[in-house]
Amino acid sequence: VQLQASGGGLVQAGGSLRLSCAASGRTFSAYGMGWFRQAPGKEHEFVAAVSWSGGSTNYADSVKGRFTISRDNAKNTVYLQMNRLKPEDTAVYFCASAQDGGTTSSASWYAYWGQGTQVTVSS
Repeated sequence: VQLQASGGGLVQAGGSLRLSCAASGRTFSAYGMGWFRQAPGKEHEFVAAVSWSGGSTNYADSVKGRFTISRDNAKNTVYLQMNRLKPEDTAVYFCASAQDGGTTSSASWYAYWGQGTQVTVSS
């Protein structure tokens, strides 16, 4: 299973970025997908998850109302639209494929992980 994240970059506070994660090697549409992030010196943090169908989502309180997770099962891709970015959103963002079709926030329930993409928000 391969997960390839892209779309990170440098943006000013208040700006937007859209992350993408292309998956291969697994029946993409059968499994939930999630985004996590890790800032320097901090723990791995759950950001958002989407169910196998896209019909259910789950967000961390810190991003609720600003970030939107979605998926296109025809393209085997999951997205994270990030709006009104803040400096505290600066981190490496990872996409992950769950062990089932749900939207768990627990990192231990994700079987496969991508390589990460850097997001830097300047103040």
